Amino acid sequence: MNHDLPLPELGLTPQEAETQFNELQRKLVPLWKSIQSFNQDEQTIVVVPSMTIDLECSSSELQAYEERFLFLLLLLRQPRARLVYVTSQMIQPNIIDYYLDLLPGVISSHARKRLFLVSPLDSSTRPLTLKLLERPRLIEHIRSLILDFERAHLVPYNTTTLERDLAIRLGIPMYGADAKFFPLGTKSGSRRIFAEEGVPHPVGIENLSSIDEVARAITELRARKPGLGQVLVKLNEGVSGEGNALVDLQGLPAPGESSERSLIESRLQSMKFELPGITYESYNTKLKERGGIVEERIVGEEFRSPSTQLRVTPLGEVERLSTHDQVLGGLSGQTYLGCRFPADVSYAPSIMREAAKVGARLAREGVVGRFAIDFVVVRDGNGNWDPYAIEINLRKGGTTHPFLTLQFLTDGAYDAEKGVFTTALGQQKCFVASDHQGSALYRAFTPDDLFDIAARHGIHFDQTRQTGVVFHMMSALGELGRLGLTAVANTAKEADALYAKAVSVLEQEARLALNREALPAR
Repeated sequence: MNHDLPLPELGLTPQEAETQFNELQRKLVPLWKSIQSFNQDEQTIVVVPSMTIDLECSSSELQAYEERFLFLLLLLRQPRARLVYVTSQMIQPNIIDYYLDLLPGVISSHARKRLFLVSPLDSSTRPLTLKLLERPRLIEHIRSLILDFERAHLVPYNTTTLERDLAIRLGIPMYGADAKFFPLGTKSGSRRIFAEEGVPHPVGIENLSSIDEVARAITELRARKPGLGQVLVKLNEGVSGEGNALVDLQGLPAPGESSERSLIESRLQSMKFELPGITYESYNTKLKERGGIVEERIVGEEFRSPSTQLRVTPLGEVERLSTHDQVLGGLSGQTYLGCRFPADVSYAPSIMREAAKVGARLAREGVVGRFAIDFVVVRDGNGNWDPYAIEINLRKGGTTHPFLTLQFLTDGAYDAEKGVFTTALGQQKCFVASDHQGSALYRAFTPDDLFDIAARHGIHFDQTRQTGVVFHMMSALGELGRLGLTAVANTAKEADALYAKAVSVLEQEARLALNREALPAR
């Protein structure tokens, strides 16, 4: 049964919708200039962390992902900022209190009066933006919370035509890439930009739409590079490596031999999918729907997967924000699990230089907002790191929230030339973060338990020292036994140690809780 409500029409032609959206987007320019000048005029930020992407998850996991950007509550440090935060289900009050108590130099009760929580109370796993568009009265309620439409903007997670339509219905601009730029952030679009901007990337072929085309592409790649050992097939719209499949080419006959094509097709039928539960038939169907690429899998004795974050401001300026070393897992090591910040200084400046070429291109195209570029680096025989750009993500990602949490808590900044982050007090900081710290044992916890454990074991974030652990995604605890955490310290070694301590403490406390007597003593 289809439970979707009828989606109200915008009442605009595609051209009229584009024109109206562009008019709204022009409002970002004076608003951005005002923010840059530290103008204390009132402003309203409407946060809609909708996951309008192909992500299989439960309702509690979706809620946790929507709460992943609660670090934006730290924007309430600005004394006249108002924040409207929308989630599919209501957020527990103790979670809100937790974030407000992190605010440095702010009276939490004052900040709380400027925070407005809105929810459609819809636990389905459909995109949050769609849930809002189905409910015009809820959109009107959000509009009623905006005091000045010239000083308000929408902050989405990623941007599709749904988010564009929501911005139009709200009557405020959107800080994010226009949905018309979506092709630039696909796997095929990324490879095209890398090639046109002279950014090194793996040998491969894009714009494929069937397994037959993939087989032909692999044949062509082997003719170009006979020693090719493995290739990756990637859906244009995969997230966190979940649209990837690994194909082993070892032991095939020499390129051009008569049996080569049939053996390649056989290898494709046994390719290893990064996402559990995917079948050859279902993957082929998605490939036909979305298209994809095939490219060499870069390997080496010393291999890492860093990423860069940049943004294009409404003024068209490219800002280099951060680098991270991604922590990957999954069946073939392509699933994003977490990150270390900053990336290793031996290659962080070089990948940022390559990323800046892409940033300049996106700025010329008219893209606005944050984006990330994933790389892999391998060390050559001379000890140098060779970078290969892998993908452009025109959205916020898994590295966005821990970095901005650190930035908001410390008033610090990342030096892209030196590859280090320094706080306003002159202290360098590092962190280790993950969205996937989980154990069945953690289901014994509530968020309040986490807060108690952090306080008793001295791992809670301490504003005086500007070190400690910040939790997120706590709504996934009860069902999945999973949470996110960011461990902030003064050095990479200390951040690793703090993260390990936090995990050890959680494991210890969970076992203690479960080993206690089930019944009280008489």
